[in-house]
Amino acid sequence: MIMAKKKEEKKEYTLEDLPGVGSATAEKLRDAGYTDLIELAVASPKDLADIAGIGEGAAQKIIAAARKYANVGQFETGDVIYERRKKMTKLTTASKNFDELLGGGLESQSITELFGEFGSGKTQIVHQLAVNVQLPVDKGGLDGHVIFIDTENTFRPERIAQMAEALGLNPEEVLKKIHVARAFNSHHQMLMVDKAMELAKEYPVRLLIVDSLTAHFRAEYVGRGSLAERQQLLNRHMHDLLRFADINNAVVAVTNQVSSKPDMFYGDPTTPIGGNIVAHNATYRLYIRKSRGNKRIVRLIDSPALPDGEVVINITTEGIRDP
Repeated sequence: MIMAKKKEEKKEYTLEDLPGVGSATAEKLRDAGYTDLIELAVASPKDLADIAGIGEGAAQKIIAAARKYANVGQFETGDVIYERRKKMTKLTTASKNFDELLGGGLESQSITELFGEFGSGKTQIVHQLAVNVQLPVDKGGLDGHVIFIDTENTFRPERIAQMAEALGLNPEEVLKKIHVARAFNSHHQMLMVDKAMELAKEYPVRLLIVDSLTAHFRAEYVGRGSLAERQQLLNRHMHDLLRFADINNAVVAVTNQVSSKPDMFYGDPTTPIGGNIVAHNATYRLYIRKSRGNKRIVRLIDSPALPDGEVVINITTEGIRDP
């Protein structure tokens, strides 16, 4: 009972309780998106120093205290992690074959990457997910809201309405639960994840979509000289997305491009952009390619626990379906 009380007390700590954080500094941190101890505990000392106008040494002390109070950065036994994993949920794709490939659907607390050539159906799939997540849990949904970070002007409310009607949902109500933000460059795109974290405090956001993940980074950082900076920013972006998934027990689905021709950075035409940075941070990686007519082949090429495999799906006017 005593231990339980201590845990409850830790949850009541605020930013002002941290050493070196007064009311003015706490206000700056909240304005920058650091609204609780967990967000602060996983912050970069350099970023925190720049935002709060303090030295990196002071920032490191604040972060260390946040980690202590929020119980972040400690070792855990496997049974504790197993209990936390029980909270993980699955989101249906609307295709039984596709769901089986993923062990029941897209997993929360994870990043699922869908990559493929132009017209392969990546955007169609994430539109379907934006509708499905609003279904009740007993129908494969998560009964939640969606955040859609649109980097290539791909979001189409008309398509959402079609898919919603096909599932017997009210299109207007479905669209009201999809929060769309157009990202105009890579830095804006990264900022949108911070804004998504704020929005998730107002609404039960259970799905975050980025379509597409690498388009801005690829266009803005060209050539060998800018490759290191691009990869560093992509790494940070992916970590922010994974943090969102963990904190909100949400599904994160990102689409990715492939190179149009072999070159020194991107390899063969079926290689997704982003290299090892995206590969190591994405929990599940799916390669989508065209087949005959409306058919698409979905191949699972990377997963922590599932075997590689592939299935065929149909992209119809109603949405994603089994052939």
